[in-house]
Amino acid sequence: MHPEKLEDSHKFKLWKNKLLKNGLDIHKIEEVYSRRVGNGEVLFSLVMTDATTPEGNKIPPICFIKGEVVCVLICLIDELTAEKYLLLVRQRRICDGSMTYEHPAGMLDSEQDAAAVAAKEVWEETGIKIAKKSLIPLREGPSYPSTGTSDEAMFFFYCELTMSKSEIEGFHDKSQGMLSDHEYIETFVVPFSEGHRLITNSNGILLNFLYLKAVEDWELMKTL
Repeated sequence: MHPEKLEDSHKFKLWKNKLLKNGLDIHKIEEVYSRRVGNGEVLFSLVMTDATTPEGNKIPPICFIKGEVVCVLICLIDELTAEKYLLLVRQRRICDGSMTYEHPAGMLDSEQDAAAVAAKEVWEETGIKIAKKSLIPLREGPSYPSTGTSDEAMFFFYCELTMSKSEIEGFHDKSQGMLSDHEYIETFVVPFSEGHRLITNSNGILLNFLYLKAVEDWELMKTL
């Protein structure tokens, strides 16, 4: 199978079309490096871009093309005490080599349905089957974690599941992930406040606050 050309990939087209829609005049895009998955599709790319803004200025040239991403907060609630737990995934990351604690997440690639991809990622990374309709979006559209260097656009969801304490504990310390993609993931169940302290990536921290705000707003609505 021939490797997919960058300019033919969904991620590249999505990014380039956004630039054009927002008025950029693109003179040249140079592919520096691309990583592809087993079927040859582009996973992500590093490019150098020569482009001019509508104001007539040159835009900083480097972009890490990653595309659209989903991130899901899974809150497990003890049916007797109502105590809330976070179901996180633990793995080493290239940012600093440390063991990190994160919410389940993954790329959309060429998919269009963010909620469907989110449900699939939760299953692959935690072993929990969640219906797409059970995932609640926390923003109307995506957010951009690193606007100066990447096109990564993140959709935030959450899901609350009420179950027994023993069922909650059963999701702790399970090996997950796809070894072919160098994913060596372990699940990690922890009380919400403690889990919040363990998370060091800004997306995960933001997702926690978006969830808490949504819950607060919902509780307020019930009193009106």
